[in-house]
Amino acid sequence: MQAIAHPLQEQAASRGRAEVSAAAATTTAATTAAASAQDIPLLYIDEHLLIADKPADLLSVPGRGEAGRNNLASHVQAVYPEAQVVHRLDMATSGLMMMARGAEMQRRLSMAFAQRAVSKRYTAIVEGWLPGDAGEIVAPLGADWPNRPRQVVDLVAGKPSFTRWKVLERGSGWTRLLLEPVTGRSHQLRVHLQHIGHPIRGDDLYAPHPLRSIRLLLHATTLKLAHPATGELIGFESKVPF
Repeated sequence: MQAIAHPLQEQAASRGRAEVSAAAATTTAATTAAASAQDIPLLYIDEHLLIADKPADLLSVPGRGEAGRNNLASHVQAVYPEAQVVHRLDMATSGLMMMARGAEMQRRLSMAFAQRAVSKRYTAIVEGWLPGDAGEIVAPLGADWPNRPRQVVDLVAGKPSFTRWKVLERGSGWTRLLLEPVTGRSHQLRVHLQHIGHPIRGDDLYAPHPLRSIRLLLHATTLKLAHPATGELIGFESKVPF
């Protein structure tokens, strides 16, 4: 049974934990953890995992220097210290990010991501109109070493990379897409869309100027997976903010 969780406007004023069973995910199960200066909405939490709704322009994990201390993982761990990272989003990308609660759940969920057992969907607005209503992008990706953290299509040494896309809406000089990164390479969606001539709007690494947006128009919209403890199919959605 698929379970969809919806956010509640509730704050965790202390380290007291709102425990929600996996079965309760069929209704509404959520909390908001207030940590430091950054409020991180938690769309779902149970004793095994939690789902956060990451704002754009917030690091997923600690980075360098003072600025690197402002990140989603640290804020969540201030309230739930056992929470562990199992995947991450680019700083500029907003949307769903899952964390495990405890080492065993981190092992199980990390394995699920590595085995591509977690279904992920993103929404993006890109430049121009893509031909057709759906398609695939197959192009190997590797690091652009002189220009890190940029990635490039590398036909010689790149890792196999595969993205599916579907048109949701067309506007004046732009297209709204539903994206499925079948593989999970760094910057995969951003580089693949640039590669086919339709960069994501607001991308300060891969889109030519003018960027036409004050932020990267890429949002992690849905996550679906088998619950790591029960095996029940669960799913989560985040409203697209653009």
